[in-house]
Amino acid sequence: MYTFVKFGGSVITDKTGREAADLAVIEALAGAVATARAADPGLALVLGHGSGSFGHHYAARYGVHRGMPLDADHTGFALTAAAALRLNRIVVDALLAAGVPAISLQPSAALRCANCQITHWETTPIYEALQRRLVPVIHGDVAFDTAQGTAIISTEALLSFLALHSPLRPHRIVLVGEAAVYTADPHRDPSAQPIPFINHANIAQVLHGAGESRAADVTGGMRSKLELMWRLVEALPDLEVCLIGPDPALLVAALLGQPLTSGTLIRQ
Repeated sequence: MYTFVKFGGSVITDKTGREAADLAVIEALAGAVATARAADPGLALVLGHGSGSFGHHYAARYGVHRGMPLDADHTGFALTAAAALRLNRIVVDALLAAGVPAISLQPSAALRCANCQITHWETTPIYEALQRRLVPVIHGDVAFDTAQGTAIISTEALLSFLALHSPLRPHRIVLVGEAAVYTADPHRDPSAQPIPFINHANIAQVLHGAGESRAADVTGGMRSKLELMWRLVEALPDLEVCLIGPDPALLVAALLGQPLTSGTLIRQ
């Protein structure tokens, strides 16, 4: 069984800044991954992360996510890809320093899309890495798009494709970002309350209250992420999705399938 985990760009960087990595948080999360792997040597992880204040800045500035015709200047596309890779290197180096045998696998090198939807991704290297007890690390990335020229593919979309269109069917996905899903945007509404559990009975209400990202985010805000994860849970009935804050102890518990003291659990 496989576990997918995503480090949100909003927690490993300051998304209101520019290429502002939060090294303390990245190192703490890397240490939590190492702790979980030591506790469960059979833990098979695919780790992804967002681009935060690295890739999103350039993507928004140059409109990479809106598409670029073939004869356009693609410098912005290249700058976006390079920024995402700079953050990826920081994350992978932190994992290696913590004793996690992480290996970077750049999605855009093997990705094709149409209308911002993945049509092909050569995922065999991810599978091969897992067979060797490595931890493949992917990230939100640029992509060539047959319909609109260019696109941005979120980490959630990558993990969803892996879950549905590869042998790597996960039993758990752990999203490290906001502390939980809330009844309203907690940054704007002080009365917002965390929602500990989401299923078919309350998903419509939850989506209605979900807001967009406060900073530059070309992959959509909380609502789009929840919609994608819910479609995944509907397609894979045994899957559970945990949304937690960047607390190393919570991450260890989530990776090991232990009860969570906070956060949001999504399942049928």
